[in-house]
Amino acid sequence: MARAMWKGAIQFGLVTIPVKLYLATESDYTIRFNMLHEKDLSRIQMKTWCPVEDKPISRGDTVKGYEYSPGEYVVITDEDLEKVPLKTVRSIEIEQFTKVDDEETAKTRFVKQAYYVEPDKIGRKPFYLLRSVLQEEGLKAICKVVIKDREALASLDPFAETMLLTTLHWPDEIRSTVELDLPEDDFEFKPAELAMARQLVSAMTGEFNAKEYKDEYRDALMQVIESKIEGHEVKAPEPVEEGGKLIDLMAALEASVNAAKAARTDKPVSVAEAKKARATKADTKTATRTKAAARADDETEAAPAKPRKRKTA
Repeated sequence: MARAMWKGAIQFGLVTIPVKLYLATESDYTIRFNMLHEKDLSRIQMKTWCPVEDKPISRGDTVKGYEYSPGEYVVITDEDLEKVPLKTVRSIEIEQFTKVDDEETAKTRFVKQAYYVEPDKIGRKPFYLLRSVLQEEGLKAICKVVIKDREALASLDPFAETMLLTTLHWPDEIRSTVELDLPEDDFEFKPAELAMARQLVSAMTGEFNAKEYKDEYRDALMQVIESKIEGHEVKAPEPVEEGGKLIDLMAALEASVNAAKAARTDKPVSVAEAKKARATKADTKTATRTKAAARADDETEAAPAKPRKRKTA
C-alpha cells in the first residue's frame, strides 16, 4: 500500500477535514546512469567529507544548520521545525475559491508536484461535500500548506474519485515573458488562412486517451543500450530536415488538411504520418487514373464500328 507523505487537515472557515497526502506521480521507470572512472570503468563514490577531520563521515553524523554569520551556524532539528508558528505546518489552509477558467488563475499552470488527497473516515462527508460544490460550480480552491520544510502555494481540484492538491510556483518565481524576443505587432490573417487552420485543427481533434501515449525516448534509449551490450554498432538516425525555410503557408495548410483527413485515426496525426498518408493517397489516385484510362482504351478498341448514314436530299 502507498505510504502517506503528509498528514494534516483541510481548513476552510470553521470546517476541519482530516486528510493524508500521497504522491500522485512516480519516475521509477527513468533510465539512470552511474558515474564511472573512464580508465577502469569502476563506479566512483560520492562521499560526505569533513574538512576539519579530513575524512569521510556517514550521513547519520550530519545535522541541518543555518549560517547566520560567515562561518557561524545554528543547528535546526526536526523538533524545531515542528514548532514553527504557522498554521499551514499541519493544515491545508484554503485562502479563497476561484473560477477554473479565470484569467489570473492561468498562473496555476506552473505546477511543481501533484498529490492525491485521502480523507480520514471521520472527515469523508465534509470532504465530498466540498468536492461536490467545487465540481458543480466550476471552482478550484487556492490554498497554502507546508511540505518538506517549505510553505507552498497550492491548488485543490476535484479529480476522479477524490481531489488533487497541486503545489504551485509563487508569483515572484515566475519569469516575465518580456525576456523573450516576441513581435510587438499583431499578425493579420486572411480569412482563407484562418479557415484552413481551423480545418486542420478539426481534422486532428479527437478524444484524448493517455494510454495511447508512452515514453518513446526511453524505448529507443534501451535499444541503444542493448546494442552496446551485445557489441553491435549503434546506427545514427536519419538526419532531420532543417527548418527555418520560407514556405507557402496556404499550400502547407492545405496539404496538411488533406493528409490529416486521409490518415484520420482516433489519435492525433503527426507531421510524418500526414506526409506519408499524402504520398500514399497521391500514388493511389495516379494508379486509379491509369487503370481507368487503360480500361477506356480497351473498350474503344473492342466496340464494333457503326455504319455511317448517307444524307438524302
